[in-house]
Amino acid sequence: MTDLALILENNNVKPTAMRLLVLQFLMKNKTAVSLTSIEKDFDNSERTTLYRTVKTFVESGIAHQIDDGTGTTKYAICKEQCNCELDVDLHLHFHCTHCNETVCLTEYKIPHINLPEGYKADDVNLVVKGTCDKCNTI
Repeated sequence: MTDLALILENNNVKPTAMRLLVLQFLMKNKTAVSLTSIEKDFDNSERTTLYRTVKTFVESGIAHQIDDGTGTTKYAICKEQCNCELDVDLHLHFHCTHCNETVCLTEYKIPHINLPEGYKADDVNLVVKGTCDKCNTI
């Protein structure tokens, strides 16, 4: 069994051919990717199949979705220590306004936010925008 199949099975996801290919694509990318980016790499696949695959990854904790303020949802593989739970493992994301790439900064955690009584957070997303290290050296 491949390492990719093992990752899926350890997250209770059946390792189909499409899931293995999409997982491999996401893992080779160092930045968060949009569904459109995934579609470009899988030009013979249906958008719905790709969306369902990525949605399955998000629901099972294999990947997480990022709203980086560009109007396009991006997806990134969760690191081994990441579980993306509120109050447990939230981290910063950085969006470069020059190259338009978004990266997870998993080592920079978002602190717990105390909300007023009666309020319940469903998601927390902190995106820092600016110039990434690659663009900053140009």
